[in-house]
Amino acid sequence: MNEETRRKRIEEIRKSLLKQKEQILIDAGVMISNLPSESSLSEIGDIASQEIDRSFLLRLRDRERKLLKKIEKALEKIENGTYGICEACGAEIPVERLEARPVTDLCIECKTEQEEAEKLKET
Repeated sequence: MNEETRRKRIEEIRKSLLKQKEQILIDAGVMISNLPSESSLSEIGDIASQEIDRSFLLRLRDRERKLLKKIEKALEKIENGTYGICEACGAEIPVERLEARPVTDLCIECKTEQEEAEKLKET
């Protein structure tokens, strides 16, 4: 693949990341405004159920916050010209991998090594 084609595909990834970022921010605003207030509940079962829902929404929000940070990091790398370079080995990450996982900062080989090392730590 030539450099111009790669640049065009990365520009498409950038547009996609911007849309995803915007959607996360919109969804987060809706989610926060929809969190239930404790004062509207009367029975203990309702309160427990609402607390489980609230906990789930806040955990989901935490995942979105982490994804948002990764998106912002990827956008910053696109701007400064370092997007698509593996942070571990310095190799160019294939554009197909970037399209499949736009927030990745590791090539598939380094990511596989990282996951294997994490599995060894767990055992």
